[in-house]
Amino acid sequence: MSTAAHSAHPLQSTITRALHGAAAGLAGGVVFGVLMAVTGMLPMVAMLVGGSGAGIGIVVHLAISAILGAGFGLVAPFHGFWPLAGAGLAYGAVWWVLGGLLLMPLGLGMPILQFGAASIQSLLGHLIYGIVTAAAFYVIRRSSHA
Repeated sequence: MSTAAHSAHPLQSTITRALHGAAAGLAGGVVFGVLMAVTGMLPMVAMLVGGSGAGIGIVVHLAISAILGAGFGLVAPFHGFWPLAGAGLAYGAVWWVLGGLLLMPLGLGMPILQFGAASIQSLLGHLIYGIVTAAAFYVIRRSSHA
């Protein structure tokens, strides 16, 4: 069989990577969400959409996780687990700064770039999100090419 029979249209390939990334982002979001639940952060996440309570917070958090996961799927390398894991950690760190230190505080009318115990917990959560998202993306991409 020719190689052309296996090549996908570039748009289809891009959509597939984004969908795989979104699924992986949900996996990362679930793990990060457990940490957020334990630390009581989910009601604050709900406030981003004018809501309250952990239930709304987890829905908002998982929606954000899927969107960011789709972005990861579009920019992540796929040349082996370790480069992907490194990219996941870097992606988590970037979103800690953008989301945890800038966008979320701005959205809640709080001071930006505040460092303390809560920001360290947030960093840990974002790094966990990144590595779990990368690992899930690796598994999903490998199984889809098997």
